Amino acid sequence: MQRKIRITARDGHVCDAWRADPTGQAKGGVVVLHAVYGLTGHMGDVCARWAEMGYAAIAPALYDRQQRGVVHPYSRAGADAGIASYEALTEAQILADVAACRDALAPLRVAISGFCTGGTWAWRAASVLPFDAQVNFYGSHVPAHLELPQPAPTLMHYGDCDPIMPMAKVQSIMARHPEVDVRIYAGAGHAFCNPEQASYDAVAAEDAWARSAAFLDHHLGGTRDVPGP
Repeated sequence: MQRKIRITARDGHVCDAWRADPTGQAKGGVVVLHAVYGLTGHMGDVCARWAEMGYAAIAPALYDRQQRGVVHPYSRAGADAGIASYEALTEAQILADVAACRDALAPLRVAISGFCTGGTWAWRAASVLPFDAQVNFYGSHVPAHLELPQPAPTLMHYGDCDPIMPMAKVQSIMARHPEVDVRIYAGAGHAFCNPEQASYDAVAAEDAWARSAAFLDHHLGGTRDVPGP
């Protein structure tokens, strides 16, 4: 079950985080970066989901650098406020918190993951910090950072009805980074893995989670094969 902890970055900043650990020996670790709404209960559920699949997971409250406990509502106004919250953070601050979570999961092999804008930051973090894999859920601004190398094995999930990431943008990722495994979910929109949002698609979400588990099992030392198209 997920629980709240505190993580201290190397610059001395302390932030809240969700953490969940599997029963028995963990197969690896996952750092989870939240969407524009902040460290919602959904991020705690995500950590618990990873734990059920055998992975220790930590999701930091990145907005704690501005004000502790900030969570924006699931609305247009909430999304706009969340965009402003992310834009108020520097790259150095976000990477410091990401690195602190990765260090807290040592000596496990660790993957980076993220949702929406958190997916964009997972992409950016994976280009400069040592991660063993990346699982990216509908990263919303990845096409603006296609020049960044992705040294870790990477799996990305997008819905083909996502108004934020239309297929032309997704295809730009695929063209620039053919080494990245991009999976497309028919009929799914943005945030299709979040049951707290109207765009939730249970079928697509379960498919994405199964692929994600198989992907990490494969790349972090497990045995399951990654499902085909």
